[in-house]
Amino acid sequence: MMAESLLPGDAPVSLNEARGWLRLGATVDDAVVAGLIRAATNICEAFIGQWLIVRAAEERLPIGAGTVRLTARPVVGIDSVALLAPGGSETPLAEGDYRATVGRDGSTRIGVERAGEAERLRVAYRAGIAEGANGIPEAIRQGIVRMTQHLHDARDGSGAAPPAAIAALWQPWRRLTLGGGQ
Repeated sequence: MMAESLLPGDAPVSLNEARGWLRLGATVDDAVVAGLIRAATNICEAFIGQWLIVRAAEERLPIGAGTVRLTARPVVGIDSVALLAPGGSETPLAEGDYRATVGRDGSTRIGVERAGEAERLRVAYRAGIAEGANGIPEAIRQGIVRMTQHLHDARDGSGAAPPAAIAALWQPWRRLTLGGGQ
């Protein structure tokens, strides 16, 4: 299951910054440009495999062998963990009742030794590279601005691929995983 963000997340690039890059003076297209910034940010996060600005997430995951892997990364904090029983009851776990293991790439596994009858785990947590737009590396921000420009230029249906410079700007922050197993 994909991590569900409880908050939409801030944009790492401002509307004024993108409008300036696109050389748009009037504010008539602000809604369009704001949508393109959100799309470019989503593309960036999918490409690098990390959330940019810290936001809340919640997942309900099958326990399986007692360990689950959270989808979003880098995880910066676990807010709550609860066992979900087949009948719908929920048992919150204290910090000592589970263990969180954070990898170097920010991926996190939650382990539960005594799951009892529970089949699923509900985990509320926070993930992201930086607390705000100013903490995002400039190369990532520049890639988002350039992707916004590409999407703006391609809105009339041109099928051109995004410039390779965008991938080059984002590549150092790309985190890949092999396989999808828990």
